Amino acid sequence: MALALLFAGQGAQKVGMGRSLVEGSSAARALYAEADRTLGWSLSEASFNGPEPTLTETRVCQPALFVHGLALLAALREAGRIPAGQPTFALGLSLGEITAYTAAGVLDFSTGLKVVAERGRLMQLACEQSVGSMAAVVGEDRDQVVAWCGEFGIEAANFNAPGQIIVSGEKARVETAVAAAKTRGWKRVIPLNVAGAYHSRLMEPARERFAAFLADIPFSRPSCTVFSNTTGAALAEPNELRAALARQVVSSVRWEECMRACAAAGATEFWELGPGGVLAGLARRTDKAWVVRSMSEFSDLAA
Repeated sequence: MALALLFAGQGAQKVGMGRSLVEGSSAARALYAEADRTLGWSLSEASFNGPEPTLTETRVCQPALFVHGLALLAALREAGRIPAGQPTFALGLSLGEITAYTAAGVLDFSTGLKVVAERGRLMQLACEQSVGSMAAVVGEDRDQVVAWCGEFGIEAANFNAPGQIIVSGEKARVETAVAAAKTRGWKRVIPLNVAGAYHSRLMEPARERFAAFLADIPFSRPSCTVFSNTTGAALAEPNELRAALARQVVSSVRWEECMRACAAAGATEFWELGPGGVLAGLARRTDKAWVVRSMSEFSDLAA
């Protein structure tokens, strides 16, 4: 087996995530306790009991998803479910890239949590200082979508899978672009209920401050192969990993390229470690031949 672990991005969060993990795994319970101490507020309470508006806040959901992914990994290891020498690969969507780097030993848990918490805080500030929006475009040609973005002054934020692209930008521009797409016969262009324009130039204030924050953070070489959202390719040098994480805040997430590169490098199974099955669904949409599995809570670990 050459196992690839997939870690979720913002939007995958759900109230109650992680509760069964801490009930069933002492390793997961220890990580949640460490997270609460490190952050100085109860991530556990927000994750397990919400309320949903609190968990949905960028500054909360990003560390919540980070901790959940690594708690799942810790529980799997405690249960003997991760084979010796695995994983071979780790990759994550957007904030999940930090989770993947931490799973690969680039950052220790406490440092990774501080990094993702600062990223979430800065991105929330950038959202509050701008009026941004996003939309999903389903079933359209990639080159046409990119050209359409250029025409209306918005950006392609996520290339998630064939026929699934997320666009981002100033709210008025996104609304104009969506209306124009419908007049052109594009059937599935769906405005998203998000706090801002992630992975667009509106996040530049967050990128600049995040890069300055990361400058003093020690990065190590990964223990397994990791992939950068900004290029879709593998990275290993600490300085390159640091620069890619900062750039990713304003860059397109090339998730489809990450997945294809991982498969081409020899991945034989993909396991999604997150609260739902979004990444597994994107993987199946990209290549139905891939072996994909979703893990979400402790009850899944015995299956």
